[in-house]
Order: sequence, then C-alpha cells, then structure tokens
Amino acid sequence: VQLQASGGGLVEAGGSLRLSCLVSGSSFTINVMAWYRQGPGKQRELVAAASRFGATNYANSVEGRFTVSRDNDKNVMYMQMNSLKPEDTGVYYCAVNEEGTLNTHWGQGTLVTVSS
Repeated sequence: VQLQASGGGLVEAGGSLRLSCLVSGSSFTINVMAWYRQGPGKQRELVAAASRFGATNYANSVEGRFTVSRDNDKNVMYMQMNSLKPEDTGVYYCAVNEEGTLNTHWGQGTLVTVSS
C-alpha cells in the first residue's frame, strides 16, 4: 500500500491550504484515515481523523479551522486548513488503519510552513 500526501507549501498566517492523501495498492478495507503533524522540535501529534462511516475528530488546537473529509470510493482523504497560524507549521503525514486490525500505514509527509 502507498500513501501519497500533497498540498503542503508556504502560506502567510491567516491563509489556507488543502492537503490531499491518495491511498493506492491496498488490499484491505480502510477504517480510519488520519492526519498527523510534527512541528519543529515537537512530537508527532494527531490533527484530525475520519472513520469509514463519516465520524470525525480533531485536535483542540485545530477545531473550527480544519476540516477533514474523505472519498471512500477513490481512497482519498482531504484536509482543508483555514486561518492558519505559525504554530501549524510542520510536516503533515497521512495514515490509514486497516479495518479490524491495529495495522497502520503511513505516507511520506508534506511540509506546511506558516509565516507570521
């Protein structure tokens, strides 16, 4: 299975970006699709997740600013990021969980830089 994250870039504070994660080559049913990020000098943290049935959850720090969505038919996940802040800077990784297991697969990450 391959996860290809894209959409990162440099944006000014208050701006927006839309990340995409395309999953290919999977032979399993994807349960949870999620975005994680790792800021400079920080640990990787969960940003947002979406279950196969549409339930979503967000980190408190992005609630109301980020929106995660997915297209199950196309195995694609998106995250619309609005009102970006410098503290949102980091490498954003997508991850998927195989239904019925604890197996998680990771993408290579896309860099988001928010300037003040």
